[in-house]
Amino acid sequence: MADLKVGTVVRRHKLSPILATFCLAPEDGGAFPAYEAGQYIALRRNDCRLTRKVVDPDGRVRYVPDLDASGQPKTGPVTHSYSIASAPYESRQEGHLEFYIVLEKGDDGTPGRLSSSLMEIDPPADADVTYVNRITGNFTLAKTARDCTSVVLVGTGTGLAPFVSMIKQLHFEAANGRGANGVRYTLVHTNRTTEELAYHQELLAIEAAQRFDFVYLPTVSRPTPRDFEDSSLGRGRANNVLRHLLGMPMKEEEELQAVLAGGGDSGQATRALERVTAPALPGHASRTELQKRLNPSSTVILTCGNPSLMEDIKHIADANRIRFEKEDW
Repeated sequence: MADLKVGTVVRRHKLSPILATFCLAPEDGGAFPAYEAGQYIALRRNDCRLTRKVVDPDGRVRYVPDLDASGQPKTGPVTHSYSIASAPYESRQEGHLEFYIVLEKGDDGTPGRLSSSLMEIDPPADADVTYVNRITGNFTLAKTARDCTSVVLVGTGTGLAPFVSMIKQLHFEAANGRGANGVRYTLVHTNRTTEELAYHQELLAIEAAQRFDFVYLPTVSRPTPRDFEDSSLGRGRANNVLRHLLGMPMKEEEELQAVLAGGGDSGQATRALERVTAPALPGHASRTELQKRLNPSSTVILTCGNPSLMEDIKHIADANRIRFEKEDW
């Protein structure tokens, strides 16, 4: 049986209507298990709006609100694993774990069962989160990046969480005389808007300190006029930024070319290409210098985040014969 504890949310920051970070303190008198950057823990809330599985006549699977006899939504406990965004040293020093969460929604707009409950947390009146007192996972640098001298981290949305933990831990270790042993780290960090780029200022500061070989490439996929004037920001989705670095066409260009070559209707692919933001690097980044960090024989690409983007990033890695690892559980 799982060892369940009840922690308390001690700090919460809402970045947008669908994104937030929060810090969880352990059950009174306890401590969280030791962990490595990149690992995860299971969280649970007991007041989640439950859903039920529906299979449409065409075989499509949907999840819709589960209602009681009076038509009211049923509620109950839901458990899900979340990557830890805090670095191990932070948890030792401050005693909490930090998480970066998104309000998930189904195709029909139904909000995610646990994520919607977590987004509604309102300390101190409503601050309890149950957790499984075990931290686990193989998505650590020791296991995914062994024998590589260049590590490219591609974090989309809340998929940044394991990578910000890794980078903060590397920064701390370098500051305390434990260097990265000649390994180069490059982080591609993408979200829709500047406000949604969680940990952005902290990552800029770590890059500026250069306690280890670290390049930070923040980009936004829905840039505003203000973003075009900010030289510290790049533009475009993470997969297209990586394609740009490796001399590949954007995914949308590639898909349009495939449709045209096959003689199909190009309307949908053309509209997708017209909507997408072309990739551009932050002003301080040199494409030529970055390409030197992408030697296939010594590089690994790690990714976490949107499943469709992770699939394309695997395609990019395979096309360039670069080792690929993704967070998956």
